[in-house]
Amino acid sequence: MEKSFRINNFDLIRIFAALQVLIFHTFDHLQIPTPDWAVPLLYFPGVPIFYTISGYLISASFERSSDLRHYFRNRFLRIFPGLWACLIVTIGVASFFGFDFFNKTALIWLLGQMGGIIYTPDFLTNFGFGSYNGSLWTICVEMQFYFVLPVVYFLGRKTKNLNYLIIGAFLVFFVIAFVAKIYFPGIGTSSEVRLEKLLRYTYFPHFYLFLAGVVMQRFQIYKSRWIYGKGIYWVVGFILIKILFPALSAPSLSLFSLLYLSVCTISVAYSGVGLSKKLLQGNDISYGVYIYHGLILNILVSLGLLANINYLWIVIFGACLLGYLSWIFVEKPFLLKKGALPATHVPAKLADITVSGD
Repeated sequence: MEKSFRINNFDLIRIFAALQVLIFHTFDHLQIPTPDWAVPLLYFPGVPIFYTISGYLISASFERSSDLRHYFRNRFLRIFPGLWACLIVTIGVASFFGFDFFNKTALIWLLGQMGGIIYTPDFLTNFGFGSYNGSLWTICVEMQFYFVLPVVYFLGRKTKNLNYLIIGAFLVFFVIAFVAKIYFPGIGTSSEVRLEKLLRYTYFPHFYLFLAGVVMQRFQIYKSRWIYGKGIYWVVGFILIKILFPALSAPSLSLFSLLYLSVCTISVAYSGVGLSKKLLQGNDISYGVYIYHGLILNILVSLGLLANINYLWIVIFGACLLGYLSWIFVEKPFLLKKGALPATHVPAKLADITVSGD
């Protein structure tokens, strides 16, 4: 069987990653105790999976872009039409709950959000669980990835040792992330202080996962007999390691398990390669699921609908519905218009990906 870069299950994995984040945000913000069946999902955090896929696919797309203008145009089309539509819906919903957007502060906030500078203004801190959409902060991180990647390639080509430079950059940023985990253990946790939050909004503690994807793409590991079609073995091995070596869940050591998860992600993407197309029929709703589930949670919190696990199904159904509508009426038309659809939808192009999460 011929091993093709473009025939994969990344669309399916992205939906899994978005749903993983959705599920645990629902438990957290709706004050629902985590049920036993959901505990294994903690082993597979959605945001690191997104980062790995992003590095893997965007580096390949960058290499095939005719120039930087073409590269950044594709990045823009993948993120901003869907984001702007989500902002319009968010303003409509928040206005329904009595929040006023006809003021200077709201205008400044809106302009920032449209540019991907995500934050919750003071006048929205009482909306829902206190963040107008906690799913959007990684747009800031992803945009930094987009800008730094061409710099890495430029330096690599100048030195005529691109692969070595990428590996070196990966090692440097892995050390940075390791040190950050030691000295700023609250990053991404409920005890996070302002400095740790600001650090989380930068690419520094996350870039090693993106670069791990780049390294695996550059060396075409999907062709390896140890990777292609072996996803189930990598996943089972990962679960066993997490069970047998719980110390790997410690903040600093978790980086090693996330790197293992990165390899699992690529292997699963190239195992049972027809499954994604068969199930999804080319519909990539993952971005919409990711960016809209926070809004749905805010609606439920505002209505006082808490502490009932059945509300999880409302969030899942609502996010999938809005994700599908976003794909059909916003994302797909813009991507088609510019000929920038991902590889799983248009064979002549490589896949584009964006990440939003928390």
